[in-house]
Amino acid sequence: MHEVLLGVAGSTGAASVRDAAVAFGVVAIAELGDKSMLLAVALATRYRPLAVLTGITTAAFTMLGIAAALGGALGAALPTRWLTLGGGLLFLVLGALTLRGAEEDEHEAGAEPVRSGSVVLGVALAFLVAEFGDKTMLATAALAASRSVLVTWVAAAAGMIAASGLAVGLAVLARRRVPDGLLRRVAGVLFLVVGGALVVEALRG
Repeated sequence: MHEVLLGVAGSTGAASVRDAAVAFGVVAIAELGDKSMLLAVALATRYRPLAVLTGITTAAFTMLGIAAALGGALGAALPTRWLTLGGGLLFLVLGALTLRGAEEDEHEAGAEPVRSGSVVLGVALAFLVAEFGDKTMLATAALAASRSVLVTWVAAAAGMIAASGLAVGLAVLARRRVPDGLLRRVAGVLFLVVGGALVVEALRG
């Protein structure tokens, strides 16, 4: 009996490891080159990397927790097309404002720094808007339908954080080598790209 229980526990543990590896890999690969990475770069060129990563982590666990818990029913229950369109327009406005204020930011060396708490909240909301109803959520919901919800949730969130962390790291390296004014302009363009992608996605849907 003892050997049987050990065998069951071993097979369950192996299955959990496989489930975690699949969820992590699927989400991390899906995020590579996606708009969320562009958004992470744009935000990390403007704010402290730790605050950006904290916001991304908050958004990832919140958003993918919803996906894992509700599964495929989420897409039918919420008007994701209008949420996507509204988010896209929001990022277009943000991009325009960022480009407009790039030159002013260069001359505001004595300006009061933005509080980390507000940055974390802003980053989390930006990621929720950009990724809500996206393929990452759908993939997580599909995986959770046939696997452990808890394992899928944690592993998928870790995959998103890993991909976004890579983007933040690249942005940190760029901040050390590229003038702030140019980074502000790059961030503005990336916001416009993310916004445009969301608008196109909503219109095609």
